[in-house]
Amino acid sequence: MREITYSEAVREAMEQEMRKNDDVFILGEDIGVYGGAFGVTRGMIEEFGPERVRNTPISESGISGAAVGSALTGMRPIVELQFSDFITIAMDQMVNQAAKMRYMYGGKATVPMVLRTPSGSGTGAAAQHSQSLEAWVAHVPGLKVVQPSTAYDAKGLLKAAMDDDNPVVFYEHKVLYKTKSDVPEDQYSIPLGEADIKREGTDVTIVATAVMVHRALEAAEELEKEGISVEVVDPRTIVPLDEETIVQSVSKTGRVVVVHEAVKRGGVGGEIASMIAESDAFDYLDAPIQRLGALPVPVPYNPDLEKASVPQVPDIVQSVKKTLNKA
Repeated sequence: MREITYSEAVREAMEQEMRKNDDVFILGEDIGVYGGAFGVTRGMIEEFGPERVRNTPISESGISGAAVGSALTGMRPIVELQFSDFITIAMDQMVNQAAKMRYMYGGKATVPMVLRTPSGSGTGAAAQHSQSLEAWVAHVPGLKVVQPSTAYDAKGLLKAAMDDDNPVVFYEHKVLYKTKSDVPEDQYSIPLGEADIKREGTDVTIVATAVMVHRALEAAEELEKEGISVEVVDPRTIVPLDEETIVQSVSKTGRVVVVHEAVKRGGVGGEIASMIAESDAFDYLDAPIQRLGALPVPVPYNPDLEKASVPQVPDIVQSVKKTLNKA
């Protein structure tokens, strides 16, 4: 199997679907000749033309509104927002229109659209271009939320998102764009709501999302040298959430650390932690649930401060040791 980057996997998923389905098109800022803010759509306008790879004005509200309208009338749009922070401008269209239409029309209308957007810190893009706001979106009934951590997952999950008749917000962590993994050339789909155990272990479970999956795996390697066996669970989708896989893992290990890049306060880690506490896994817990998230500050521009504001590998190692009473 060939190895490709995360960004190449996302592009390939879109290209394969667009070759197969004329109703699929992409719209967003600078996605044509320029190839998008992170080069994900590079080369696509040459194959599909400006009607299906549509450059838009700088208006996230207008872009998302056009996508909602076209989805309601039979198209299957893919929106690219340059940075996930800008979803704040598109929230009326996403929260009050896209998320509600199918329900309000009793299932007679569908909104089969995907909103793709780069998220997270690590590139020195500062406070307005580095946030992780997935908890905002996950709070809204009617919106699905996806956070792939590998190129393989990105391609398969994007295929599932494009096939879905409901609006899906697809977060692509910008630090992961250059990471590589084995990815099949053929189309394949990974069901939304199906977690993946990235590493098996027996002593403690780490539930991690997006770039934190990789940091959790690094932490697990370090802890293994000290005789600590760590299981790493990647939910892959926040909505729907694969509660069963998480509960089974925590029931097996008896300890759990939940880590995400978003601000800890109000983050999806709290939802996962409360779900575990309300499940059968609670009876198997040998220690309190540990949560790790970013500090409640805007993401700093200074690289040292930026790094200090979000969980790093040593923070994950420390949390695991704390739950094992080895800190």
